[in-house]
Order: sequence, then C-alpha cells, then structure tokens
Amino acid sequence: MSDPLERIAAALERLAPAPQDAPDLEDAPAFVWHTDPDRLEPVHQVNRVDVSLLIGIDRARDTLLANTEQFARGLPANNALLWGARGMGKSSLVKAIHGALHAKHQDLKIVEVQREDLPSITRCLDLLRGAPQRFVLFCDDLSFSHDDAHYKSLKAVLDGGIAGRPENVVLYATSNRRHLMPRDMIENERSTAISPSEAVEEKVSLSDRFGLWLGFHPCDQDAYLAMIRGYCDAHGVQIDDATLRAEAIEWQATRGSRSGRVAWQYFVDLAGRKGVTIG
Repeated sequence: MSDPLERIAAALERLAPAPQDAPDLEDAPAFVWHTDPDRLEPVHQVNRVDVSLLIGIDRARDTLLANTEQFARGLPANNALLWGARGMGKSSLVKAIHGALHAKHQDLKIVEVQREDLPSITRCLDLLRGAPQRFVLFCDDLSFSHDDAHYKSLKAVLDGGIAGRPENVVLYATSNRRHLMPRDMIENERSTAISPSEAVEEKVSLSDRFGLWLGFHPCDQDAYLAMIRGYCDAHGVQIDDATLRAEAIEWQATRGSRSGRVAWQYFVDLAGRKGVTIG
C-alpha cells in the first residue's frame, strides 16, 4: 500500500495539473492564453484582413497604428479601449495592425485572452515578463455586469499592482460600451447605494485607465458600399457598380443594419455566387 501522503499528492495533481513548460515564444506570431493547465497555445495563421481593407475608420486606424508602432520599437505606448457599434471593425483592426507591423517587427506578438480567463491574467503576465518579445494582450468583447468581479483582475494589466505592468506588454480591449458596464446598471447602483458616487467609481473609472479611447460608430451608405467594393477589388470579384449597389442595399435591408460585418457577409455571399474563393 502506498504512502497516504503520496496518494494525496497524486490526487491534488489530478485536480490542479501543473502548468506546462515555458512556451517557445518564437514559435508563432500569435498565441491564445488557456488555463487548466496554464499555457500559451501558438496560432500560426491568424484570422485577419489586410489593414487597407478597413474602410471608414481612418482616425482610429491611424491612431492605433502609431501607438502600436511606438510599442513595437520599444517606446512608450498606451493601453487602448476600442468601443462602439457592433460589426464596425474593432477586433479586425487590432489583428490587422498587428499583421501589418509584424512583417517588420518580428518580435511583436499578439496574445488573445478570453474574458472568463481574466482571473488568471497575473499568471499570464508572469510568463511574458522579461521575455525579449513584445506582446499586445488582446481581450475582445469586454464588458462587466454589476455583480461581476472579473474587472478587478483587469487592473493587473492596467495598473500592474506593486510589480507594475511588464514593460513589454500593452493591452488592447474591445467593447460595445464606453464604460464597460451597462448604463442602466450604473444608474441602478447609484440609486441604491449608500454612497452612490463611490458605488460605481471603481468600475466606471476602469475605462479611464486606458490611455486611448477609440470610438467606432455606424457607417453611412457610401462607406458601406466602399467597403464591399474594396473587398471585390482585393479578391478579384467582378461586378458592376449598379448591380453591387442594388444587391448590397437589399442585403443590408434584410439585416436591419449597416456595418462592416454586414458588408463582409454580403461579399462572402457574392464571392460564392461568382465562384471566387477567399484566401
């Protein structure tokens, strides 16, 4: 019969597996952070579009590109919050800018972190701290409800605690909300709290910790059509302007909205009908 302590140790190891060996950070341009066990999973082919195909978001593109270029060169750079309308290219812009800059800055990596894994973010930072590469930590579709404590973990990236945020890490997050929590929940906590201003200050001020706020707004019809024409030109899909306009407007009418995502969905349908593959 084995030693009881050995059996206990074996049981604990099954419940909480040890983290895997340190990853080879030269292995890929991108990684996804996973837990249980902690690991950085390499992504060799990132799902993204060329930055030149992102139409109608010129100011946000230029600002984020300049900030990321500074970071890639080892210069000071801000954390960035990309907020606003759905389907207007927030996450696409982050990935496209990384792709554009990685060609000349091979040590610039992007690490995707899921919102539900934010409580483990300090352990992720510990793996990245001191590495020769530079990392854009990317958290997509970030938001918090009034009873959600995950936002406290995010401060490890924004403020860094006593150890400070690693010099080689910057955080880019996307959200549909400027203040990362619904307005009705902000007002509800204000109205029911003993000290209303203090009740929401910690959560609302979380967005203030991002040095860059980049707003994304619904596009107009001209920008919507220009997006589709840009996709057609880039992928060699032949269609005359009148037909494209008629079909694209009908397509957005059936979706009840107009955005970069809707433009891409129409283009995918068009490319399929034309027999053109999208690489």
